[in-house]
Amino acid sequence: MGVAYTATITSIEEAPLAADRPVAGLADELVDHRFKALPPDAEGLTVGALAAERRSLFTGGFTTPVLALSAESVEHNLALLETYAQRHGLAFAPHGKTSMSPQLFDRQLAHGAWGITAAVPHQARVYRAYGIRRIFLANELVDAAALRWLAGELDADPEFRFICYVDSVRGVELMDEALRAAGASRPVDVVVELGAGEGARTGVRTEAECAAVADAVAATGTLRLVGVAGYEGEVPDASGERVREWLRRLVALAVDLDRAGRFAATAAEGIVISAGGSAWFDAVADVFADIPDLSAPVLKLLRSGAYVSHDDGHYRHLTPFNRVPEEGALQPAFRLWAQVVSRPCAEQAFLNAGKRDAAYDLDLPQAQVVRSGRDGTVRPATGVTVSGLSDQHTWLRTEPDAELEVGDWVGMGLSHPCTSFDKWQLIPLVEADGTVTDYIRTFF
Repeated sequence: MGVAYTATITSIEEAPLAADRPVAGLADELVDHRFKALPPDAEGLTVGALAAERRSLFTGGFTTPVLALSAESVEHNLALLETYAQRHGLAFAPHGKTSMSPQLFDRQLAHGAWGITAAVPHQARVYRAYGIRRIFLANELVDAAALRWLAGELDADPEFRFICYVDSVRGVELMDEALRAAGASRPVDVVVELGAGEGARTGVRTEAECAAVADAVAATGTLRLVGVAGYEGEVPDASGERVREWLRRLVALAVDLDRAGRFAATAAEGIVISAGGSAWFDAVADVFADIPDLSAPVLKLLRSGAYVSHDDGHYRHLTPFNRVPEEGALQPAFRLWAQVVSRPCAEQAFLNAGKRDAAYDLDLPQAQVVRSGRDGTVRPATGVTVSGLSDQHTWLRTEPDAELEVGDWVGMGLSHPCTSFDKWQLIPLVEADGTVTDYIRTFF
């Protein structure tokens, strides 16, 4: 096996990850009817010019419904995961599918991220358009058209590093065939995906099958096996011990493949061992801390993505910081503001936001605060509960003495960041006093 290395790779200092800050060009986009809730009188301004005006979300001409992203909470969350990864010796490639926002990718990289994770080829194309130089695709890539594009990107940019899953011999065959047809001159780095168990999502189910996939990779000239990976969030009946047991299997698989000489990684690039969604990254940190010496340094790659905005529902309950409060706490950054447009009786009211505006796949929004339509004062949404969503209406159940009238604004917390971001193309970034300082562009 050669020399054993105890080092891990966490630093990005050796190479810039985003070229020439192409995200700056987003400020030149024109404000118009494509973007929900932006002030009608801002049409024709550039996004940068509108941001420079520092308008108030509440009195600056924005229409309802409007989704706001807390500037302070986003910065807090970025810093917290940077510190967490550093403390535990982890490299970090946050999953970009959460926000699909190059501006947030840029900030994640500035906060120490190794690269950005993608799920499908379109996402990787967006990343490349905005200069991302390290992409981890957490999927097997067998689309011939996408592989032709990838071969071209790799050939054109020697600083671009791309890694993706392989989870079948057939998949390896399809990748090899497409890359040879494309005339690829650089091999594509791949990691064997270990499935999280019977009935789980993707991934190779047994260690013997993993070895067969590794052998298939070695037989090609177009692929290089550089590590192992998987997603612990799919462990059936997940618990702390079940997740750690699967993670130990993942590490043992890496050890076995390394002893068999199957990895093509160099000492500079490292052997990749990757896991880590947003629910169990504490277990990943625990198990990865005990990875034994391998023939090259190990890139312990965490991929959590929902942290950047966190939420007021699903991830508020699942976050590992609930189990390790001494390590800090994430802050929910989203608030959806909608206006009361109907108050037909004392027990019912309706807002002008609905399924087109709010995530609802995991939990309904939560009414948190009411901003008076008369004088702008803000109070808790006492006695106000979201009971359902139509396409363009939020159904509110109100207690008889709840203070709520037509024209009031209701601020709601949301659950599931992924399906919150994807309903809005341009999201105001708002300071605590309501000042809009920037606009976050998304590409879904």
